[in-house]
Amino acid sequence: MTLQMAYQNAYASLGPDLSEDAEFDLSCLFEHIFGAPRRAPGNSAREADSAKLAAFNALAARYKAGEPLQYLLGMWEFYGLPFEVGPGVLIPRPDTETLVETALRLLKGTAAPAVADLCAGSGCIAAAIAHARPDAHVYAVELSDAAFPYLVRNLARNAPGNAEAICGDAFAPPPLPPLDLIVSNPPYIARAEMETLSPQVRWEPEMALLGGEDGLDFYRALPRIWMPLLRPGGYIAFEVGYTQADTVAGLLGRSGYQSCSVERDLAGIRRVVWAQRPKD
Repeated sequence: MTLQMAYQNAYASLGPDLSEDAEFDLSCLFEHIFGAPRRAPGNSAREADSAKLAAFNALAARYKAGEPLQYLLGMWEFYGLPFEVGPGVLIPRPDTETLVETALRLLKGTAAPAVADLCAGSGCIAAAIAHARPDAHVYAVELSDAAFPYLVRNLARNAPGNAEAICGDAFAPPPLPPLDLIVSNPPYIARAEMETLSPQVRWEPEMALLGGEDGLDFYRALPRIWMPLLRPGGYIAFEVGYTQADTVAGLLGRSGYQSCSVERDLAGIRRVVWAQRPKD
């Protein structure tokens, strides 16, 4: 069987109810296994190695069953860096890069900043900040036993020396030095909304998705709990769901923060809410 036929057969096996991403996703799996782009010259004549063909067909079957492309590949890019991902860890998404960009902007002018990333998951936020700011020290706090090994490996890969994985509960801060910035992409999906998620998203850990009955549990608690660890004049920044920005801004104000602002992602969605601890 040629490589071209291998792809065509796998695509046909997905059935008629294909997502708009199916062609791209299957092409990624093809290149992952065969080491060449699907449309590379010569694929119509080149014979597929039998072991690689079996591996490709197995991945296509798992994809058809709803397993996310990122888990099947085992690696995914975020902010130009490679991150190991798999079952038990939230998949890094481009929307979250807005939080990294906001964090880096807030840190301008601060030498050797101390940063905490709460609910750190894969470590994509912590590693991206630490990679961009080698003078920073970033503490990545994650409770999940399943996610924590990914966090450790990804920090070692992308930010060796200035990012530290801490196994702990964001609701019970560990001893840390005074912080210049706190960032978090916490669970923020409401319980009723969980039932509407796509099959691929439902593969991801509920612990990283469910934010309580209304999706706001972490936004209510974390600003108050972590304010004592934040330097006067330091910042806190959250990723939020597409309808949550105003509510989260209000929660930050009621927790004693000031100068609250909202940042939009590339799609124009109000994606990041940040505020400052008063200087006095």
